[in-house]
Amino acid sequence: MLLLCLIAASFLVSADPPTCPADLGGKCSDSDDWQGDFFPEIPKIKYEGPSSKNPLAYRWYNAEEEILGKKMKDWFRFSVAFWHTFRGTGGDPFGAATKYWPWEDGTNSVSMAKRRMRANFEFLKKLGVDWWCFHDRDIAPDGTTLEESNKNLDEVIELAKELQKGSKIRPLWGTAQLFLHPRYMHGGATSSEVGVYAYAAAQVKKAMEVTHYLGGENYVFWGGREGYQTLLNTDMGRELDHLARFFEAAVAYKKKIGFKGTLLIEPKPQEPTKHQYDWDAATAANFLRKYGLIDEFKLNIECNHATLSGHTCHHELETARLNGLLGNIDANTGDAQTGWDTDQFLTDVGEATMVMMSVIKNGGIAPGGFNFDAKLRRESTDVEDLFIAHISGMDTMARGLRNAVKILEEGSLNELVRKRYSTWDSELGKQIEEGKADFEYLEKKAKEFGEPKVSSAKQELAEMIFQSAM
Repeated sequence: MLLLCLIAASFLVSADPPTCPADLGGKCSDSDDWQGDFFPEIPKIKYEGPSSKNPLAYRWYNAEEEILGKKMKDWFRFSVAFWHTFRGTGGDPFGAATKYWPWEDGTNSVSMAKRRMRANFEFLKKLGVDWWCFHDRDIAPDGTTLEESNKNLDEVIELAKELQKGSKIRPLWGTAQLFLHPRYMHGGATSSEVGVYAYAAAQVKKAMEVTHYLGGENYVFWGGREGYQTLLNTDMGRELDHLARFFEAAVAYKKKIGFKGTLLIEPKPQEPTKHQYDWDAATAANFLRKYGLIDEFKLNIECNHATLSGHTCHHELETARLNGLLGNIDANTGDAQTGWDTDQFLTDVGEATMVMMSVIKNGGIAPGGFNFDAKLRRESTDVEDLFIAHISGMDTMARGLRNAVKILEEGSLNELVRKRYSTWDSELGKQIEEGKADFEYLEKKAKEFGEPKVSSAKQELAEMIFQSAM
């Protein structure tokens, strides 16, 4: 979901206080007022078409344009990640913060949190995006007690509820931050300490409640600490059982409060743990099947996590789709020369095209969407860069959709695949696929056929067809 060490470094280098009481008590800034707009130089972003040279305009993303019977905005349901957009400082393990947004006052107070929330809503409206995603501790400061943390969160959530009025803006999903605080160094749901497990459950309970209260459509579990550093001191079987009990309790509470949203698991192989238990889509699907949770969850596939696990994003999306588990996409990418979760905006049109081929085959992705779990580069420090990055990401995905439709409607690639498997359309192929051919029968057919003919896979032709649509 995000590179933990960078987040931690960002909080440290900006010298934010670790806690701030809800009543402020004079210890923190006591006003969330902001005179004027947060983005006075940025107009409402509009579609101007492919010939536009305006960096603050959409070239390919036309929200109201209908494609395959669905408006473009409904294919994507784009979402802004609060943590990267409004909490990212550009700090990393080797350097201090580089981003000092004009509305920041240097504190991690409740009043500052409310000011950021106002900036978030203005940002969404200017982008023309109806969805946003959050961790509980990103939008409101941690308190010295669970009760104080909840009070802080409630205060910010009430402001978000007020800001929602008269708009379609809602959370695409919410989640609990169970990785930054030292209490979670051994994990939350898989901690060796039962008290930490209980605290994590209480934090998720609250995060689910506020997500539901704001009309959020999904709830995500990202287990950055749910794994191990070494098996020498780990009871992996017990930890996996505990994780399953945790998810069972989440399902039960979701139903108890009447939350109709989808529960999502976000696979990632490692970082910050050496091995994370939901390594990839196939591993997560197996876990859900083993514990009887397969009908209660779907997956939030992040493209950068896919590459970290040794797969393409297309592979992970297809694995999730074929298992009936594709629920949401974190639209980002990594750097092929870097071995960690860099969370860059996805600007590769070819990759976006493959992503959208899976989404079209899935019939869309609602009630999930495309969350930009992506951050500005450390060296990008202008306020307008926040807009340019999202515009570029949205245009890239829109080009991917247009290309995918072109490929599917033109039909050559589908025909190539059909021909490759055409022998399976025979009577024998039908018998095998229906489970009516045992080994004795297959041996008899093999003797009848003699040495089988093996045809070319036509990979280069498939790649040519794909690239011709870019």
